[in-house]
Amino acid sequence: MNFELSEEQRAIRDMARDFARDQIAPHAVQWDEDKHFPVDTLRAAAELGMGGVYVADDVGGSGLSRLDAALIFEALATGCPSISAYMSIHNMSAWMIDAFGSEAQRRAWLPGLCSMDMLASYCLTEPGAGSDAAALKTKAVREGDDYVLDGQKQFISGAGSGDVYVVMARTGGEGPKGISAIMVPGDTPGVRLGANERKMGWNAQPTRAVMFEGARVPVANRLGEEGQGFSIAMAGLDGGRLNIAACSLGGAQAGLDKALAYMDERSAFGAKLKEFQALQFRVADMATELEVARTFLHRAAAALDAKRPDAVMLCAMAKRYVTDIGFEVANQALQLHGGYGYLSEFGLEKIVRDLRVHQILEGTNEIMRLIVARQVLGR
Repeated sequence: MNFELSEEQRAIRDMARDFARDQIAPHAVQWDEDKHFPVDTLRAAAELGMGGVYVADDVGGSGLSRLDAALIFEALATGCPSISAYMSIHNMSAWMIDAFGSEAQRRAWLPGLCSMDMLASYCLTEPGAGSDAAALKTKAVREGDDYVLDGQKQFISGAGSGDVYVVMARTGGEGPKGISAIMVPGDTPGVRLGANERKMGWNAQPTRAVMFEGARVPVANRLGEEGQGFSIAMAGLDGGRLNIAACSLGGAQAGLDKALAYMDERSAFGAKLKEFQALQFRVADMATELEVARTFLHRAAAALDAKRPDAVMLCAMAKRYVTDIGFEVANQALQLHGGYGYLSEFGLEKIVRDLRVHQILEGTNEIMRLIVARQVLGR
C-alpha cells in the first residue's frame, strides 16, 4: 500500500490549487455577498480539464480517477467551497451520462458539459422526498416517442443556469424500481424555476426549485432502461459523496491555514498566540483530524476506483466523517480568530457557513450512518 501521491497526481493537485489561489480565492467573499455565480470562472477551470474530471477522454473528459477528483475538489475548495461543490455536482451529472448513456447520448451531451459551455444539475430531491428519495412523486408519462414530465424538484444546485437537468422521475410503480433517469434540456417548454433560495451559505451558486408542467422530452433522453434510474442516481452519489467530502476538507484546510497565519501575527498577554500551549494543542488536534480525514477519503476513493464490494460503505463513512470533521475544524479556526473571525472580510465565517450544508446534502450524515449500519450488521 502506497500512501504517496504520484508525480502526476501532485501536478494535478498543484494545478487546481494554483487555480483556486489565483482565480477563485480573491473573489470568494465578494461572490458570496453578491450571490454571483461565476460561470466564466467555471469555464476557465474546464479549460484545464476540470469540467469532466472522471469522464472518458473520447468525449472531452479528463479520464482521471476518483482519487484524482478528490485531490482536485479539495484544492478548489481552498479557494471557495461553494464553487468547488458546484463543480463536483456538475461532474457527477456528467459522469452519469458517460457511465449509463448510449454512445449517441455521450457524443451529443458530454463535449459541451466537459467544456462547461453547458452546465448540468442533478434533480433527485423533492419537497416531500429528501432522505426517502425512493418516495419521489415527479412523473414521466410516456406518450409515443416522448415522456411528459409533471412534478417538482427541490434544492437544485445551478438551477436557472443549467442547460441540462438529470431528472429522476417515476415511469412505473411505487418504490425505487419505478424510477427512471431522464435528461431534460433547460429550455424545454414546461420547465419552470422557483426563486433563488436565500441560504445560510453556498451563495456563490444558485439553488432553486425546478417545476415540470407538461414538459415533453424524447424517450431518447432516458439514461439506461426504464426502472434503472434509482440505481443510476445512487451510483452517482457514491462519487458525489467523496467529492463533497473533499470540498469540506479543502475548506477546513483553508480555515486552518488562516488560523495559523493569524496566530503568528496576533499577540496577547505579551506573547504571540502561537506561543500558548493550549492553542498549540488545539491546532495540533485540528491538523491531525484533517490528516486522518484526508487519508480515509483517499482510501474510500481508491476503493471506488477498484470497484471493491465495500466501496459504497466506505464512501458513506468518508462522507460522514470528513464533513463532520471539516465543519468542526473550520469552526475552531473561526474561534481562534476571536471577534475577527466573525467578520466577513476575514473569510472564516463564510467557510463555516458553506461547510455546514455538506453534513446535509448528498445524503444526510444520519443516512450515512444508516448505510454503514446496514452493511456492518449484514442487513
